[in-house]
Amino acid sequence: MRLIDLEVFITRNKTPGKGGRYFIFVKLSTACGIVGYGEVYAASIHPHTMKSVIVDVFERHMLEENPQHIEIMFRRVYSSGFSQRPDPTVMGAFSGLEIACWDIVGKYLNQPIHKLLGGKVREKLRTYTYLYPEPTQLASEFYTSPILSAEAAEKAVALGFTAIKFDPAGPYTIYGGNQPTLYDLELSESFCASIRSTVGTKADLLFGTHGQFTPSGAIRLARKIEKYDPLWFEEPTPPDSARNMHTVSKHTKIPIATGERLTTKYEFAELLRAGAASILQPALGRVGGIWEAKKISSIAEVFSAQIAPHLYAGPIEWAANIQLSLTLPNFLLLESIETGGGFHTELLKSSLIWEEGYIIPSELPGLGVELNETTAREAAYSDDDLHLSMSDVENLP
Repeated sequence: MRLIDLEVFITRNKTPGKGGRYFIFVKLSTACGIVGYGEVYAASIHPHTMKSVIVDVFERHMLEENPQHIEIMFRRVYSSGFSQRPDPTVMGAFSGLEIACWDIVGKYLNQPIHKLLGGKVREKLRTYTYLYPEPTQLASEFYTSPILSAEAAEKAVALGFTAIKFDPAGPYTIYGGNQPTLYDLELSESFCASIRSTVGTKADLLFGTHGQFTPSGAIRLARKIEKYDPLWFEEPTPPDSARNMHTVSKHTKIPIATGERLTTKYEFAELLRAGAASILQPALGRVGGIWEAKKISSIAEVFSAQIAPHLYAGPIEWAANIQLSLTLPNFLLLESIETGGGFHTELLKSSLIWEEGYIIPSELPGLGVELNETTAREAAYSDDDLHLSMSDVENLP
């Protein structure tokens, strides 16, 4: 087998509040006619500029290569330009291409990817979802209302979810880390109180902050919400300092979760060595792909850390997360976007199976899903905004 062709799809998300403004899918083809799909989760530059990066990475390091040679292709990309250091844009490009290579290899061998990574250690995967507003609700009202979020949590639990995530602690700004305002502290506690009162012990609470706070600010917030026993406190400080996150972990009983903005085993190893987090959240479309995430998971085992793959992307990354998670003895939770329906389902030729809070894995070869190329092309993205944006307005009292 050898890789001979690449196609990149930049697809506008019909529901941008559920997975970002767009998805970047890749399609690799081999000389023997096998096609594989992947997804890139890298959003620091415009997606059309990112397309050029993806093409360059493919043509420079992967074209004419055997898709089974994952390790050597990773080393070429990681070392490109005499770098040999984590780069979220370059490694993001490789991540999607690497996922597509695994899809090809699985199809070539007529096996699901999980059977090529050591095999399943569980038959189904526990999932969680963010709480999202109903189509008739204003997002600005929903995300500041403990009552509306508690109602959404009740509906999620009725569907079968046993874990739910929310992040009411103020806007994400370029000024992080900062101190939470008194309003942020009060609102965060109100959210936890309202949701815990509604769901009782039927669901774990997952508290997100997206790296907004200084260590001392995160500790203040943790003390406000500890009594509601969240399963995790997600990314309490910016992701660029494992030492700062360790400071928070020493001062709270809540497990620290992080990793969606990190790339490669080297950055995750720093977290583990620092004792900064006990729950890791690699995003497979950014971290280096499936094989790199498998390595991270194995390193995490040594530190008694668990894996909860991140998902704020499209269904191809979700399918990759599923294949990896099935093989992990230290798997904790799998993020989903509600039950995976809506536009995510439209983008696939066959749906992923979600039942009563769990993913039931496919035994089809490769990723177990096929991209609906017609839908992906018809929803081409042409706007200028990035996948997600941070505010440049400081969060003041």
